[in-house]
Amino acid sequence: MRKIGLIGGLSWVSTAEYYKRINELTQELAGGVSSARIVLESVNRQDYVDAVIERRDEAAACGQIAASARALEAAGADFVVITCNDVHRFVPEIRPMLDIPFLHIASVTAAAIRAAGYRKAALLGVRKTMESAFYPDMLAAEGVATEVPEEAEKAFIHDSIYEELVHNRFREETREGYRRVIRAMAARGADCVALACTEIPLLLSPDQVPLPSFSTTELHCRAAVERALAG
Repeated sequence: MRKIGLIGGLSWVSTAEYYKRINELTQELAGGVSSARIVLESVNRQDYVDAVIERRDEAAACGQIAASARALEAAGADFVVITCNDVHRFVPEIRPMLDIPFLHIASVTAAAIRAAGYRKAALLGVRKTMESAFYPDMLAAEGVATEVPEEAEKAFIHDSIYEELVHNRFREETREGYRRVIRAMAARGADCVALACTEIPLLLSPDQVPLPSFSTTELHCRAAVERALAG
């Protein structure tokens, strides 16, 4: 079994879900009482937020993630899994620094949406995810268009993640707000939704979403286990 290198802490809430789902899936697929070989490098979210939000220093934020990735490689990880969507914008810069690969969350998600036959995905996440090119580019490579929220919708989604979800707070009022946004995006042509923040699936289960939904957390965890067990 290959060793999974997790970069977590962004937030601890979704990191805990990754650990849980990876081990549940490992036992399901490998049988018995199997559990995953995992090494975790947990970033201090406050340091990351200080760099990204307070100082607007993308280089410093990237440096934090690069240091974590190198620590995982030194600890014997066979590949890197970042438990946060927006941090994947740094992968192209960090990848050449390592001798082990990343398992990219957007690549896994785009492939799943294409395989399911959908053509235009609503993209929900923090502002960096919704405004960066990495999701639209990877979706486009799979023949899938991207519907990005309008500004007021974008502000609501981003603020709810930073002010509630990463603090392990999940309110029905917020859940209904997400449903309103998704219905509006469906009216603009989206035929599915990518829950592209690893905390959003903790707020919205598939039966609570008014479009077919793709949990990036679930897809990423499953792909990590399949890679760990391959060969």
